[in-house]
Amino acid sequence: MRKAWIAGLWAIASAMAVFLITLPISLQAHLIAGCIVVLVIILLKLFAPVGIPRLIALSLGSTIVLRYIYWRTTSTLPPISQIEDFIPGFLLYLAELYSVGMLVLSLFVVSSPLPSRTAPPIPAGRVPTVDIFVPTYNEDSSLLASTLAAAKAIDYPADKFNVWLLDDGGTDQKCHQDDPEQAAAAQERRRELTALCEGLGVRYLTRRRNEHAKAGNLNNGLANSTGELAAVFDADHAPARSFLTETVGYFEQDHRLFLVQTPHFFINPDPLERNLDTFDHMPSENEMFYGIIQRGLDKWDAAFFCGSAALLRREALNETNGFSGISITEDCETALELHSRGWHSIYVDKPLIAGLQPETFASFIGQRSRWAQGMYQILRFRFPPVKLGLSLPQRLCYMSSMLFWFFPIARMIFLLSPLCYLVFGLEIFNASGAEFLAYTSTYMLVNLLMQNYLYGRYRWPWISELYEYIQSVYLLPALLSVMLNPRKPTFKVTAKGETLHESHISEIGKPFFILFAVMTLAAVLTIWRVLTDPFTADVTAVVGAWNILNMIIAGCALGVVSERQNRRRTHRVNLFRRCELILNDAAYPAVVEDVSIGGASVRVAMNNLPPVERGQMAGIRFKPQADIGLDTLPVQVRNMKRDGNGQLFGCQFEAEVPLHHRLIADLMFANAAEWSKFQESRRYNPGVLRGTFRFLVIALYQTGRGLSYFLRLNKLRSAGASQPAVAKSQ
Repeated sequence: MRKAWIAGLWAIASAMAVFLITLPISLQAHLIAGCIVVLVIILLKLFAPVGIPRLIALSLGSTIVLRYIYWRTTSTLPPISQIEDFIPGFLLYLAELYSVGMLVLSLFVVSSPLPSRTAPPIPAGRVPTVDIFVPTYNEDSSLLASTLAAAKAIDYPADKFNVWLLDDGGTDQKCHQDDPEQAAAAQERRRELTALCEGLGVRYLTRRRNEHAKAGNLNNGLANSTGELAAVFDADHAPARSFLTETVGYFEQDHRLFLVQTPHFFINPDPLERNLDTFDHMPSENEMFYGIIQRGLDKWDAAFFCGSAALLRREALNETNGFSGISITEDCETALELHSRGWHSIYVDKPLIAGLQPETFASFIGQRSRWAQGMYQILRFRFPPVKLGLSLPQRLCYMSSMLFWFFPIARMIFLLSPLCYLVFGLEIFNASGAEFLAYTSTYMLVNLLMQNYLYGRYRWPWISELYEYIQSVYLLPALLSVMLNPRKPTFKVTAKGETLHESHISEIGKPFFILFAVMTLAAVLTIWRVLTDPFTADVTAVVGAWNILNMIIAGCALGVVSERQNRRRTHRVNLFRRCELILNDAAYPAVVEDVSIGGASVRVAMNNLPPVERGQMAGIRFKPQADIGLDTLPVQVRNMKRDGNGQLFGCQFEAEVPLHHRLIADLMFANAAEWSKFQESRRYNPGVLRGTFRFLVIALYQTGRGLSYFLRLNKLRSAGASQPAVAKSQ
């Protein structure tokens, strides 16, 4: 009976929605209705942001969005007889349908995400064995030392877990390749990493051939180990001590649980954050996914494996012969297959690893191209809508995650469409200026408010559009390439720990300057057309405003590809850890104020210390959280500063034995609470108006900075080209 009532209510609600969406009213009435909906959404967001009021606000907003699509479908498409107008007009229409479809899927996924979980205790008499896998290919040994040391220091019974370094850079295939120089490098790598693992008490494992990339490497680890659970950490993802205590207990609650996924927290900015200088006060790009989308997927038992920072059940992996390797995103593919077999997943919204993001814009694009191509491969070969064993919500969730990566197609259509009218005079959107105002403005404003309602603390206004634009220029050809040949893409490791010794324009930044120049020309044409053709001035002004919006985003992108100098290889984390600074065999009470993989800032409250020279060797003595037989870390003093609170020493770590990396990891990665604290300090919602104003300020400044980089670079090139002629004349 209850189900019948619910079905009846849904039928009534659907009929009312169709009636409201198709109701023929005047432009003025639609504009007034849109303004009322905007006001109601704002009020509900301010005074009742959760529960039923949240769903009411999203439903009202969806009605305005769907009225816009109904109007677009019935009134604005060019006639098919005018093929030169119809083709670009229909492509624009499809791009808008895609955007609305993604909005609908997003509403389904994140309208009521699960709250954060509290870790259940691990039963005292049932502590499962765990294998910790750290797959590597070409990462530097110092980076691996930090991750392995942090993994080895995890708070868990020592006889119940093993740490494995899975080295695909030292395989037999690599060590005996035809190129003697590269073969020697692979052999040296194997020797170096073997010694490192022996010193840290970690198991080193390689294999004969580099087959099936990361999935094959992990499967080799499974074949040579026996743990009931398997944790996976990327080479640059160092875990906190509490990782296993926060995740293992869930497997005892549900014996059909195959995955506990945790977020990827990064201690360095991505290229956009670094070049726009937003890392310390704006949520990172991945926080929208890990902060709310994964919690939304978790509600529908569709949280998926993200390649690292996860714990998996061996029994489940045995059903699929390990990690899937058809696509280059083996993580999501593996989760899809196991979900279809009736296994469950859980998402724990707490940062328990600290990782590194790509430093350069080119590496960032390479990483995202792999994600986009891999998701298309899964869509092509595993196609969730017809995948047996998945529930309907799981199908929708996986489709949402995969179809998202088609945004480059829609984004480039939105970018080029106003140019079709302003430059070529094509009538791709049949509407008057008044209709644009009534329908498009309310649609865009409601869309902005809904996005802010859903993601406000995790993604500020217009930042998604900027991220999509800077990726679309290169992800579009990557996506088209995999569509033409789905089996062509191969797994490529993302470069990490790079340095930028001088400011420069990215080697792949040229297209962004060309696009900005084209949009600037279109802006000039807008003014010319308004002045010379007053009969279409209203439409020209609206399309010109659309182009200006694109131009603002494109101008901001110039700052993204104008790479700031960044000579520091490692990144600092704030800390307060009591210690002793050892100088000339004397110990002085001190505090570690911040730390990185490479060094630390140590403050001594005393001002009457003996003279200390730059380059002098010293030591930091502290009690590690796990007994490793050492308590003093050798350092070199790099700089000194005296102030009212004593003396601050900048120290560089001088690890002499592998166990010294355990001490560094104890300082750097022991306390995950600091990472949560940093995340929360950036998570606040500026609102649509303030967020839009802030974005405009950033965009104007970054446009100027990008153009100044461009002009300075050309000036330097001109000077370099003229130098030989000058020398000759002398």
